[in-house]
Amino acid sequence: MTKKSTRRFFALLVAVVATCSQADAATMRLSLSDALKMAHERNTMLKAARAKNDQADARVVQSRQAYLPKVTLSETLLHSNDPGAVLVGKLQQEIAYYNFNTTPPDFGDFSLHNLNHPSAITDFHTSLQVQQPIYNRDAIIGGKMARSARKAQGFMTDRAVESIDLNVKKAFYGLILAKKNLDAIEQSIRIMQGYSSEAARGYAAGLVTKSDKLSTEVRLAELRDQKLQIQDAIRNAQDALRTILALGPDDTIQPIGDLAVDARIPASAAKASAEGRSDLKALAAFQEVAGYQHDMARAQYLPRVNAFAQQNWHDSSFLGTEGSSWTIGLNVQWNIFDGMATKGKVQETKAQELEARYNYQAAKEQSEMEIDMARRALVTSRERIAVTQKSLEAAKVSFDFIGEQFRTGMAMTFELLMREQAWTWAKMSLNQAKYDYCIAKSELEYYSAH
Repeated sequence: MTKKSTRRFFALLVAVVATCSQADAATMRLSLSDALKMAHERNTMLKAARAKNDQADARVVQSRQAYLPKVTLSETLLHSNDPGAVLVGKLQQEIAYYNFNTTPPDFGDFSLHNLNHPSAITDFHTSLQVQQPIYNRDAIIGGKMARSARKAQGFMTDRAVESIDLNVKKAFYGLILAKKNLDAIEQSIRIMQGYSSEAARGYAAGLVTKSDKLSTEVRLAELRDQKLQIQDAIRNAQDALRTILALGPDDTIQPIGDLAVDARIPASAAKASAEGRSDLKALAAFQEVAGYQHDMARAQYLPRVNAFAQQNWHDSSFLGTEGSSWTIGLNVQWNIFDGMATKGKVQETKAQELEARYNYQAAKEQSEMEIDMARRALVTSRERIAVTQKSLEAAKVSFDFIGEQFRTGMAMTFELLMREQAWTWAKMSLNQAKYDYCIAKSELEYYSAH
C-alpha cells in the first residue's frame, strides 16, 4: 500500500468515526410545547406517578374481598399408623370393616388388636372450601377508603404533571436566558477587543498610558470570565432539560423561541385563585381517607359474621372422590376486650383525621400566599422590563458616543469602560427581567387552578 493510499484510508476512517459520533450525539430543536409533550411521554417521575395510580387501582380491586367469596382447593397427603389417625382415616374413606352377622362376631377394624396395633393407612384428602363474608363493617368501609385513596392519587398525579411542566419551563427559559446572555457578552467582547487594540496602538505611539491599556485588558478578562460562567449555565440548563426529558447525555437541545412578554398583564392574573387546584383536591380526598380510617377503627367494636361451606373427599389415591362429606356453618367473631388496642386505634385515627384537616387548611393558606407572590413578581418584572429597556437604549447611545470620542482622543479610558459596563449590564438586566416575567407567569399558572 502506497503512502497516498494509506493517507486516504486513515482519512476515510476518521470520517466514518466522526459520522458515527455525530449520529450518537443528536441535536434536537425543541419548542416549549415540544418539550412539554416529550416530558409527559418520557419523564420517569411521571411514569412512577402513573404506577402509583395502578397501585391504587389494585387496592380498589383488593377491597372487593369485603363482599366476594373466597374459594380454596387443597390436597393433603397423610400416611400414618397412629391408632386414632388410622381409625378416623378409615371412617372418612368409608372403608372401616366389621361384621356382626357371623358367629362369633367379626369386629374387624374395631377389634382391640386392630384398634391398638393398626396397619398404616394412606389418605389423600381433597377439600373445596368456600368462605362468604356476611357482615364485616370494617372491610366494607375499607372499600370506600380505597376508592377515595385512588381519587386522591389521581389528583396527585395531575399535580406531578403540573410540577414537571413548571420545571420544564424553568429549564427551557433558563437555557434561552443563558444563550441570550452569551450573545450579549460575546458582542461586548468583540467591541472591547477593538477598543483594546486601539489602546494598544495608542500606547505604542505614546498616546495612551500603560494603566489605560491594562484597564481595557482587565475589562476583557472580566467579560471572558462572565462568558465562562454563562457557558456553565448553558450546560447546567441542558443537563436539567435532558434529565427531565429522559434524553441521553450526548443529546444537545436547541431551544426554539424567545422570552416572550405580553403587551399587557393578562386579565386572568388578577382573578387567579387556588380553588380547584389538583393538590388541594388531593388533600381533600386524603381527608376522606382519614375519616374512613377512623370509621374502620370504630367498626372493630362490631361483630364479624362469615359463612363457610366445605366439601371433602378422602381416598387412598390422588384426587380420589371416595369418602365424600360436606360441612356448612356460620362463624361470628366479636372482639369483647382486646386490652384497649381498639380504643387506642380509634383515638389515633381521630387525631390523623384532624391532622389531614389542618394540612388541607394550611395548604389553602399557603397557596393564597404563593399566588400573591407570583402575581407581584409578574407585575414587578413587567415594570422592570420597561425600565431596563429605556436604560439599555440610553446606555447604548452613551456608549456609542463615548466610543467615538475615545477613538479621537477626546474621552478617557475609564469613561469608555464605565459606559461599556453600563451597556452590558443593561443588556443582561433586560434579559433577566424578561426571564423573571416568563417564570412569574408560569408560577402563577402553577399556583392557581386552571
